[in-house]
Amino acid sequence: MKTSSFKENLKKKMDEYVHFVYKITLNFPKAEIYGTVSQLRRASLSVVLNYIEGFARRKRLVQLNFLEISYGSLKESKYLLHFALIENYLDTKDYKIALKMAEEIGAMLWTEISNLDK
Repeated sequence: MKTSSFKENLKKKMDEYVHFVYKITLNFPKAEIYGTVSQLRRASLSVVLNYIEGFARRKRLVQLNFLEISYGSLKESKYLLHFALIENYLDTKDYKIALKMAEEIGAMLWTEISNLDK
C-alpha cells in the first residue's frame, strides 16, 4: 500500500470515528452534556485534528509529537466509551462498533508513529 493512500485511509477512518462518536453521544443523558458528552467528543475530535496538524509540520520530531498526542486522545476516547457503556449511556452494539473503529485506528496510527520514530 502506498504511503499516501495509507495516510488517506487512516484519516478517513478517523473522520468516520469522530462522526460516529458525535452521533452516539446524541443519546446520552442531558445531564452529561458538559461532562462525558463534551469530553468524549473533544477526545475523538482531537484524534483526527492532531493527526492532520502533525502532517502539516515539516520537522519529523514535531510530527511525531502530534501523532503521539493523537494516539493519547484515542486512548482517552476508548476509556470514555467504556465508561459510557458501564454507566448505561451507550448500548453494547454501538460500543462494539466504536471500539472496533478505535482499535483499527490505533493499529494504523501506531504504525505511523513507529515509522516516524525510526
